[in-house]
Amino acid sequence: MSWNALKDLTLTNDRVVLRRVRIGDLAEFGQIAYHEDIWRYFVSRIATPADLDQFIETAVHDTLSGSRIVFAIVDRETGRIAGSTAYGNISESERRLEIGWSWVAPAARRTGLNRATKLALLDHAFDVLGCERVEFKTDVLNVAARAGLAGIGAQEEGVLRSFNYMPGGRRRDVVYYSILRDEWPAVRRERFAALTAEPAR
Repeated sequence: MSWNALKDLTLTNDRVVLRRVRIGDLAEFGQIAYHEDIWRYFVSRIATPADLDQFIETAVHDTLSGSRIVFAIVDRETGRIAGSTAYGNISESERRLEIGWSWVAPAARRTGLNRATKLALLDHAFDVLGCERVEFKTDVLNVAARAGLAGIGAQEEGVLRSFNYMPGGRRRDVVYYSILRDEWPAVRRERFAALTAEPAR
C-alpha cells in the first residue's frame, strides 16, 4: 500500500476497527469525550461542544491533507466508537512515523482495547509501510502512559525538556519511546501474545 493512500486506510483485527474520523461521528464522540481525566496530559482538550467540533474538523482536515491520519477506534464487540488515535510526523523518505494523540473513554480502559489498537497500527507500520522506526512521545508526568508504552515493548530514549506549552501555561517535558524494525518480531511475539494466539481447537 502506498503511503499516499493512508487517508483511505482502515485497519482491523479481532478486537478493533480503526477508520478515519468522519463529520458524522460527532454525536458518538460526544457520548464519550467529555471526561476531564482523559485530557489531563493532552495539549488540547475537549470540554465543550465547540471543542468537540474543532476536534472533528481538525481530524478530518489533517487526514485529508496527510499531515496526520486520525482514526476512530471502534470496539468490535459493541460496534461503538471508544476513542481515537493517529499516525503523525509521517516521513515516507525516512520510513518513520509517530503513533500518538491516543485516548479512550474511561469505560474502555484496562479492557485490552488500547493494546489491540497499538497492535493494528504497528503491524501496518512495519509489515505494510515498511517503517524502520515507529516513535511515541508523552508527558514525563504521565505515569500511566509511560508504563503502557514500556508494556508494549517501546524503548525509552530520553527527555526533551520544555518541549511545549500545556493548557494553563505549564511547559511540559516530553519523553520519547520507539520500536525499531529489527525489534518488532520479538516485541510482537513477547508483548502481544494474548492478542495473536491461535484459538483453542
